[in-house]
Amino acid sequence: MANTMKGPALFLAQFAGDEAPFNNLPSIAKWAAELGYKGVQIPTWDGRLFDLEKAASSKTYCDEVAGICRDAGVEITELSTHLQGQLVAVHPAYDSQFDGFAPEHVHGDPKARQAWAVDQMKMAARASRNLGLDVSVSFTGALAFPYLYPWPQRPEGLIDEAFVELARRWKPILDVYDEQGVDVGYEIHPGEDVFDGVTFEMFLEKLNGHKRCTINYDPSHFVLQQLDYLAFIDIYHERISAFHVKDAEFNATGRQGVYSGYQSWADRAGRFRSLGDGQVDFKGIFSKLAHHGYDSWAVLEWECCLKHPEDGAAEGAPFIRDHIIRLTEKAFDDFADSGVDEAQIKSILGLS
Repeated sequence: MANTMKGPALFLAQFAGDEAPFNNLPSIAKWAAELGYKGVQIPTWDGRLFDLEKAASSKTYCDEVAGICRDAGVEITELSTHLQGQLVAVHPAYDSQFDGFAPEHVHGDPKARQAWAVDQMKMAARASRNLGLDVSVSFTGALAFPYLYPWPQRPEGLIDEAFVELARRWKPILDVYDEQGVDVGYEIHPGEDVFDGVTFEMFLEKLNGHKRCTINYDPSHFVLQQLDYLAFIDIYHERISAFHVKDAEFNATGRQGVYSGYQSWADRAGRFRSLGDGQVDFKGIFSKLAHHGYDSWAVLEWECCLKHPEDGAAEGAPFIRDHIIRLTEKAFDDFADSGVDEAQIKSILGLS
């Protein structure tokens, strides 16, 4: 029997800031615990909370970080490398926008920026192992995404070559994660080349089915694409290694649909909401994940175009807690077990 899902947990990226209690790990971990969270997912790029380089080289430092969290009442669920993973593959159209994800000394130099990102990803593999973590979460980056819509007509082979190159860049990184015994759960997300099930399959195929290539499941991005997020679990459950609990809604009008007319988040047909305020069928999701034996963390990634983040965080812990299904250790009809033995079975079937 699989273990029950763990949680609730909180992704700290959207809450970290320069003011207390959000400006250092001890205080933000204590704040999360006081809200009812049992775990925290740490953004590795935020030096106010975590020193990735030190964590990659020092088990002692990692023990200290884990101790800080434990003393506050939470444990570390995963390390996040979303920003660094994004920089493993950047189309030139996005160079200036994504420079801000990297230190100034590599701005304006895509090759140096990519090399920095690759090094960051490999350090996160070693840091995860030093922390005793088996999963991390990230983005794939994108080379093909500007060509999402097939007009003008794409040159033959353009998309295939983009995925060949994407896999070429990620294979050595994933090999380091394999050496450390850590999965990379990619968040399936528009803006990445891997944004739905088909593109995940394309990426995985170019990686020859690399066992460390897994999924950070986040239904909010599927609502915005109008993808069946429950069927997704049935199809890909063996590759789901992490879970971002995030709500969303899609309200098509006579004026806009999936692409949402370049509008701001508050004015889009598809928009992210705090837990319980959107349209995601979380009862269905938690049931599907429980059915398929998902036993890792349920982590709130708070993003909402309307609600204050601290209110969203406060509401998120009980929401997740109340949706986690404690798995039963017996069948509901065990009381009616007739205790039939092998001889009786053969007799029932007319085999004796």
